[in-house]
Amino acid sequence: MSDFNISTPVYLVTGVLESGKTSFLDFTAKQDYFQIEGITLLITCEEGEEEYDEKELLKYNTVVEKIEEPEDFTFENLRVLHRKYHPERVLLEYNPLWGVNKLRAMKLPLGWGISQEIVIVDGSSYQIYRANMQSLFSEMVQNADMVIFNRCKSSDPLTNYRRGIKVVNPSCDISFEDENGDIIDLFEESMPYDMNADIIDIEDIDYGIWYVDMMDNLKKYVDKTVRFKGQVLKSRELNAGFFVPGRMAMTCCADDTQFIGYICKNPAAKRLRIGSWVTVTAKVKDEFMEVYNGRGPVLYATEIEAAEKPEQELVYFG
Repeated sequence: MSDFNISTPVYLVTGVLESGKTSFLDFTAKQDYFQIEGITLLITCEEGEEEYDEKELLKYNTVVEKIEEPEDFTFENLRVLHRKYHPERVLLEYNPLWGVNKLRAMKLPLGWGISQEIVIVDGSSYQIYRANMQSLFSEMVQNADMVIFNRCKSSDPLTNYRRGIKVVNPSCDISFEDENGDIIDLFEESMPYDMNADIIDIEDIDYGIWYVDMMDNLKKYVDKTVRFKGQVLKSRELNAGFFVPGRMAMTCCADDTQFIGYICKNPAAKRLRIGSWVTVTAKVKDEFMEVYNGRGPVLYATEIEAAEKPEQELVYFG
């Protein structure tokens, strides 16, 4: 998200009410590693149970300004704050109900630019909010650099939480903290398939686990052979010898479905019918692809067979 024209970086912190945004920003602003010579402008856009001690924050060269109504969150009012403080950086505690995409598209004062997006999530109530505010969560995390789950318990299905975020935003970092603020290490879970088999068979129900794990741990799959069932997708961005065998994934509700899959190469790709189901046996490589905007998994299919659609077509996350 870096931009060489940004002279005043804006650190955007979002999350639903009482998710812990204020505590996170208050703690961060007081850390030695976060201190700078210039002024830090902290803009808060909602009133929660936690409040900032403005006099205390002044000791850390941090000034607090409140914008309580969405109609007051305007370019003109932000420019007034810029001229008042000439901040070296901005911390923005933003109310996602005001529209995160609206903020991303909004004109900001000269030199301001969103440098990092962080989403704070209350792990203890995540499933409830996710079930009822799915589109809001997707909007928050789709461009996030980091998602922090706090107030988690080790008994929570944290790996499922992680997969649900990763399918919306594969590149973001995700961390989990317990109720004391200590980091919870997610030990690598045992895969439901045999990683040492000559052909790693991915059952239909395990497609989502495989998709996310290979995204995060590509090295352990390189030069291994996998076999799975997927639906054929083709794109004008891909040459005739390429296609994407994948599945439709839903993190929580029907409004949040998307196709997930990896690029596959085989001369027979041009003869495959879009939407048809196939069983693909392929060797995994790590290669640069323009559609990835970088390196990623490329499957070299050794066998493609027609298949019946799975009993459950959708892959579920969350």
